[in-house]
Amino acid sequence: MSQQKIKTLIVDDEPLARSGLRLRLEKFDDVEVVAECQNGLDAVSMISQHRPDLVFLDIQMPGLNGFQVINKLKELKQPIPMIIFVTAYDSYAIKAFDVHALDYLLKPADDERLSAAIKKVREYFVTQNQDEQSRKLVNLVAELTGDDCEEILRKLASGEAVETNPYPDVLAIKDGSEVTRVNVSDIQWIDAAGDYMCVHALDGMHIMRKTMKELEQELNPQLFVRVHRSAIANIRYVKKLVSHISGEYHLILNNDTELKVSRSHRDKVKAAMKM
Repeated sequence: MSQQKIKTLIVDDEPLARSGLRLRLEKFDDVEVVAECQNGLDAVSMISQHRPDLVFLDIQMPGLNGFQVINKLKELKQPIPMIIFVTAYDSYAIKAFDVHALDYLLKPADDERLSAAIKKVREYFVTQNQDEQSRKLVNLVAELTGDDCEEILRKLASGEAVETNPYPDVLAIKDGSEVTRVNVSDIQWIDAAGDYMCVHALDGMHIMRKTMKELEQELNPQLFVRVHRSAIANIRYVKKLVSHISGEYHLILNNDTELKVSRSHRDKVKAAMKM
């Protein structure tokens, strides 16, 4: 397996400082310099464009200084990469850590100090990648199981088994000689018309020949709940549950469709909505 490169941006208003740092970074096989720039405004643009993993950021620059670059990225809600500040003045070191820089280098940085900084970058980079992969995995399992992410993390921490979703992601709806594939996640609600089901999805209504009981068994009960004898709602598309003076309850969907909730299904609906 090839080693993942650490995409790196060098920001310094001094051309010799940029070229010197670039040359010294060449000895690190896993560090790839993707771009250079000479001022703070260009740094903000380059970070947004290249999405580097690591930025060597000079503190004293025209336009925006290094600290102002960080603040600008926060204002723009841009992801902030690993930052190593580069400065000629040791007095900036404490402030560098105040803005959560990974490290700082004093000009001119010696090889030993640069190697130590890169080692710190590698350790952080691996940890961040592992955390990101873990988040993606948990989110994927959440989609497959219908459980929320916190519940999955709790199960993993306690050693409990996390079962994947036994329910289909797609419904194949046959209409004469045609078969339409409907993503289950796009289904908002379903109502019955005799032995036919009206499946209301984001792309419109589809008719399928199946009983309510049969269809209910194919759908994930974490997401789909029976609201009365002839209707099922996808909880993800429910905007609110409304009680009327008469004592009746109605579900209001995101598209303003109103579904009556029968007394026999009221508690199940409330539980599904975590009320």
